[in-house]
Amino acid sequence: MRLVVLASAVIGVVAILLGGLWFLQGTGLVVIEPVACLGECTPVTGPAPLWAISGAILFLLGCVALKFAWGRRRVASAEKASGED
Repeated sequence: MRLVVLASAVIGVVAILLGGLWFLQGTGLVVIEPVACLGECTPVTGPAPLWAISGAILFLLGCVALKFAWGRRRVASAEKASGED
């Protein structure tokens, strides 16, 4: 049970951070040069709606994962307090 809660929390945090970055890059608020490229890599110039939408969706999925982890943690602590396994 603890492993599921921990994995959900870690995945949620990573998804929130990555989704936020993608959203900010997609809206043109953050511009980062490509770091590791295979082939011709050009930076995205200007807003990119696909990245903004993908980032928003990933951000929301990360929030759902954190909510799931938080809920499972509360259920696990309640079961532990009542003596159930």
